[in-house]
Amino acid sequence: MNHISPDPEPERSTGLEPGGGVPPGETPPAESSMPEAGPRETHNPTKGWAKGPLAVILALVVLIAAFFLVYALILIF
Repeated sequence: MNHISPDPEPERSTGLEPGGGVPPGETPPAESSMPEAGPRETHNPTKGWAKGPLAVILALVVLIAAFFLVYALILIF
């Protein structure tokens, strides 16, 4: 594997003080990207809701909506 250091090279960066500091008013050097920053993912779980919990939530929503509909009809008549 070829590892890339995210740190800039002080001898090639302009505006750096000895020790790597940046003087006031100077823009610090940009960071390089780190292509190997995280662990390799071998297992990606599926995204989304499982059928069981989704069915329970939908059933509760339908029951609550039916309750309020019946309650509104009782108030009207």
